[in-house]
Amino acid sequence: MPLPADYLERVYAGVLGKIIGVYLGRPFEGWTYERIMAELGEVWYYVHERRNAPLIVTDDDISGTFTFLRALPDYGNSRALTPAQIGQTWLNYIIERRAILWWGGMGNSTEHTAFLRLKSGIEAPRSGSIALNGKVVAEQIGSQIFIDGWAMVAPGDPALAAELAGKAASVSHDGEAIYGAQMLAAMESLAFIEPDLEKLLECGLSFITADSVIARLAHDIHEWRSKDEDWRATRERIAGTYGYDKYGGNCHMVPNHALIILALLYGENDFQKALMIANTSGWDTDCNSGNVGCLLGIKNGLAGLETGPDWRGPIADRLYLPTADGGRAITDA
Repeated sequence: MPLPADYLERVYAGVLGKIIGVYLGRPFEGWTYERIMAELGEVWYYVHERRNAPLIVTDDDISGTFTFLRALPDYGNSRALTPAQIGQTWLNYIIERRAILWWGGMGNSTEHTAFLRLKSGIEAPRSGSIALNGKVVAEQIGSQIFIDGWAMVAPGDPALAAELAGKAASVSHDGEAIYGAQMLAAMESLAFIEPDLEKLLECGLSFITADSVIARLAHDIHEWRSKDEDWRATRERIAGTYGYDKYGGNCHMVPNHALIILALLYGENDFQKALMIANTSGWDTDCNSGNVGCLLGIKNGLAGLETGPDWRGPIADRLYLPTADGGRAITDA
């Protein structure tokens, strides 16, 4: 498929949307909706100064997204790229206990667990499998937060995006976490050529198992959207049906994927409103906001980032990408 005429601009907008979303949500990552409303109120703009925190910092959402893509040029830019090759890319570029991942330990941090499996000689996809690591560890959020790049290298080709995202996700994850990654990657890929959100959702769902939890929650939220007066009512339904108390681990894929769908459906194509919903809703705010920001950046281009407040000025095109390749990274590791 030929590249869209404005491909480079849309990639630029997608990357900006990703880093804006991540840096917006990072200062209160892991907070509940109730705490956010009590201490911050609705989050319509950066709050780092209110939290006495820097804006531009190293972050796994950004580092993993753009580091793991190095597998493509390192292995010939082939769509035949394998999970094992992406796993080897982890070993080639990650600085152990210093960069990219959350180093929370075996059986606690999904990515650290997968890294230790890879380091011991277990290749992907077994390194991230439920069979080896258990369902709870394998279905945490990490696979979803790293997928945006696979969509951006497959513009207008959701099948390829879903295939690459599935392979990349399998290095560290399995089960519902694979489905969530594939769904978002397909949606972001199609967003290069299709502006209709309903069609993006339909496309994403077509690449995952119909009886999966991810598919079910997407259908549920779509139905609730047609009944509820505003996003807060639907968020309450999500918390009651797919909330953190229903799933194990530190940061499960399912509840957070639900909040991404919520923000997209109620955001009404408005970058600021969608990010407000994603961040005010709580839980893994930087991850969810980063995925929402990237998808809308791709879909609406730079013009979509220019409506509302100055998102780009404080960011100033900056991100930190600490890897073992010192020639392409800034790091204090």
